[in-house]
Amino acid sequence: MLTPPALSLYVHIPWCVQKCPYCDFNSHALKEQIPEQMYINALLEDLDRDIEKYQLHHAPRPLHSIFIGGGTPSLISAEGIRDLLQGIEKRIPFTPSIEITMEANPGTIEAERFAGYRKAGITRISIGVQSFEQQKLERLGRIHGQDEAVNAAKLAHQIGLNSFNLDLMHGLPDQSIEQALADLDKAIELNPPHLSWYQLTIEPNTMFYYKPPVLPDDDQLWDIFEQGHQKLTQAGYVQYEISGYSKPGYQCQHNLNYWRFGDYLGIGCGSHGKLSFADGRIIRTTKIKHPKGYLAAHQNMVKPYLDSEQLVEEIDRPFEFFMNRFRLIEACPKQDFIDTTGLPLSFIETTIQWAVEMGYLNDNETSWQITEKGKLFLNDLLEAFMAEE
Repeated sequence: MLTPPALSLYVHIPWCVQKCPYCDFNSHALKEQIPEQMYINALLEDLDRDIEKYQLHHAPRPLHSIFIGGGTPSLISAEGIRDLLQGIEKRIPFTPSIEITMEANPGTIEAERFAGYRKAGITRISIGVQSFEQQKLERLGRIHGQDEAVNAAKLAHQIGLNSFNLDLMHGLPDQSIEQALADLDKAIELNPPHLSWYQLTIEPNTMFYYKPPVLPDDDQLWDIFEQGHQKLTQAGYVQYEISGYSKPGYQCQHNLNYWRFGDYLGIGCGSHGKLSFADGRIIRTTKIKHPKGYLAAHQNMVKPYLDSEQLVEEIDRPFEFFMNRFRLIEACPKQDFIDTTGLPLSFIETTIQWAVEMGYLNDNETSWQITEKGKLFLNDLLEAFMAEE
């Protein structure tokens, strides 16, 4: 029997000052002033339509977390964020301990603005540092410098947030092992409660894809990860997800809900959602991608914000579940599989037995734990859960 899990909300702000050459997110370089009030009105109407379409007002689940991503959400004023959050809470109740994260670019932040976001209801800020080296920042197309990144982290400590995150990349163009570790040392020195430390990957439809830079080789990348992981562990950070490190008690609750196959509404340009229902259905949704099309839906008042809706068939649920769960370091309770997929354990018994025999999983009475070998052969492990066509 499927038990609808915790509910989160993702809000997408699509604009940024300029498009970074590695970025494959739905972001659009700013060409004119952001239609802030119109977009906020559209976001709330988008939410209204989801609530109505999926009958979320019947036995409502409170929001466990909100994540405002982009783009660059910190281009929106503190007053705009306040109005948005107040509008959301009028429509869906918040849990008392709700985590509300907003992404911020160090180049768009001043002290007064940061404090304004905190007063507006933001409890956690994710700061897109990426690197502290000026040459690397310029190569990545970032609009901030090292001083702005350091200042943003110091401000985040001062304004009374529950937590904040620094986003840091390694494996950058022409980056040496020493440079990558120096970046990490600087981040650790700033003592954020949470660090997202991830490798740069070249994605299709990006400038780096069409003009590939020279990146560190696999041996260098392994040395960077191994030595960096040791530095983070020694500094008191615990790895809880592939690229997520936090001080104890400061994991990102929104991301944990994703990886635990929780539910989330998505509002805003190109946002994705996943919803489970007591009748056994699981659906995935995608909203209109381009800001012009999305705002046209608001002005039209007839055209839906929804671009696509897909039913997740039972045969596809094991792959989707484990594709998310195996990002996490923690053991996976078997009951979570039953509750969030609505499937019996017998549905995957043969595949689990094979994974154990291959040394990819440890299997005990109540949970599964991916092994070090399983992490190395993760693609093979996940493919085993894919439905045969």
